[in-house]
Amino acid sequence: MTMFKNVNGIQTKMTAKEEAEFLASVSSLAQPKLIDFQIAVQTVIDEAARSKRFNDGVALASYITSTVEPWAAQAQAFVAWRDDVWQYAYSELTKVEAGEREKPTVAEFLLELPEIVWPS
Repeated sequence: MTMFKNVNGIQTKMTAKEEAEFLASVSSLAQPKLIDFQIAVQTVIDEAARSKRFNDGVALASYITSTVEPWAAQAQAFVAWRDDVWQYAYSELTKVEAGEREKPTVAEFLLELPEIVWPS
C-alpha cells in the first residue's frame, strides 16, 4: 500500500519509515472503535485518489462521467475499488461485532483491504 502525506499543500509519497510510524500510531489504539476503523479506511481511500492528483475520493469519483477518457477510466476503477473496500470493511467489522473473528488492530485491518488496480 502506498501512502501519501500533505507537505505545504502538496501530496508526496511517504517514506517506508513514515508509513511504519503512521501504522504504528494507529495500531497503538488499545481498543479501537468502529469510528477508528472508518477514519483509517477513509484515509486510505482518499490517499489513493491523491496518488492520481485528485483532492480526495469524492473529487475523483465525480469524474466518473468525465469527457476526458483517462479521468473517467480512473474514476470508474476507483469507484469500483472504493465499493469493494467498504463492502469488505463493513462485512469484516460485522464479524468482529458478532464475535465471529478477533478484533484486529487498525493497522492490521488496513493491510487486509483490497488493493486498487489503476487502468493503464
